[in-house]
Amino acid sequence: MTATPDLGTAQLASSDLLRSTFRRHAAGVAVITARGASGPVGFTATSLTSVSADPPLVSFGIGTGASSWPAVAEADHVGVHILGEHQSELAATFARSGADRFGAPTVWQEGPEGVPVLDDVLAWLVCRIVGRVPAGDHRIVLAEVVLGDPSGAGRPLLYYQGRFNGLRD
Repeated sequence: MTATPDLGTAQLASSDLLRSTFRRHAAGVAVITARGASGPVGFTATSLTSVSADPPLVSFGIGTGASSWPAVAEADHVGVHILGEHQSELAATFARSGADRFGAPTVWQEGPEGVPVLDDVLAWLVCRIVGRVPAGDHRIVLAEVVLGDPSGAGRPLLYYQGRFNGLRD
């Protein structure tokens, strides 16, 4: 059942309105990784989108003030990892500013093109960056899939109302 919109309570556009609205949008949780000049970098993303099947393209957003941005801005390739519901702590680690994202208990290995590949995820891709599009205080990164593995076991991790959640039937 849906409610009829109350147009009298509408708010003017603002960053708070956008954040409040998207807290109501359940999104899958991914971790994006790249090789940086000083070691691996990564961040939690809920903006991952399938863009095209032919060629296989994905996109994600990253803030230009994010600690991972300088590495992603220079990288030729990134890793895209779809997290399972058992990985809320991993998602929180990669979302936390100043965290040692690749230290224990994170388990990873260097993958193709030097991209950090996380263990025990539902699926992972290595992608070649084909574009970085300015979008306000972010960049939309377009990346072509090079290879990957979609065979991880489990159910997806979701982000909703400011928390990581499992999928319910």
